[in-house]
Amino acid sequence: MGQALKKEGVHEIVSVADLNLWYGSHQALRSISLSAMTGEVLALIGPSGCGKSSFLRTLNRMNDLIPIVRVEGRVIVMGQDIYHDGVELAELRRRVGLVFQRSNPFPKSIYDNIAYGPRIHGERRRSELDGIVEQSLRRADLWEEVKDRLSASALGLSGGQQQRLCIARALAVRPTILLMDEPASALDPRSTAKIEELIGMLRGEYTIVIVTHNMQQAARVSDRTAFFCDGSLIETGVTSELFTNPRNAQTQDYITGRFG
Repeated sequence: MGQALKKEGVHEIVSVADLNLWYGSHQALRSISLSAMTGEVLALIGPSGCGKSSFLRTLNRMNDLIPIVRVEGRVIVMGQDIYHDGVELAELRRRVGLVFQRSNPFPKSIYDNIAYGPRIHGERRRSELDGIVEQSLRRADLWEEVKDRLSASALGLSGGQQQRLCIARALAVRPTILLMDEPASALDPRSTAKIEELIGMLRGEYTIVIVTHNMQQAARVSDRTAFFCDGSLIETGVTSELFTNPRNAQTQDYITGRFG
């Protein structure tokens, strides 16, 4: 019997200590210690290949899908060491949702995209599914745009709508934490603004950890920011302070465009 995750009413919802990660012989993360608080938006910034996405995916063990990955250290999510042998991965990934860089709707109807997760977790009542679909689409600020075509293919939506649909799909299984891996990098400025507005709407109700290459986006949407470089965590702090008065010279060089 797997060990279920515990929902803790503590302010620190994610606590990572001395995390190291290897892809084969390549070490991608080096002694990372970082926390996330309930209801906050935490942005992860840094140059390409610095370990941001690798770190993000340790929080719901998506890196487990890569055979050559090895992880050491402690990752506590909602009071549970998620690398404990008894953790139920399906439950972990329900509670810690992930939105990918590029939208990946299923080749199904808009309705069935949202209902898919609840059905997997045992919900079969149509009335309940109808409510989940509407609520999830409303939270993703998409309901008014699609409510009259729920049976249409999700692949017919625009790129920005597809990404909001994927966010709604993640919300449908009632997660506590939402991971976003550059959710707006493939979108036009208008769609990007929609995603940023949505993050603002979800702030407080969910803990959001977002990877972004766009420092202006990090400044706009996040409460705290963590700067990664070469697999190490260089600095973390309140976003406004980190961008205006960084403590580390390497952070200063990055945010002023001297490298990266």
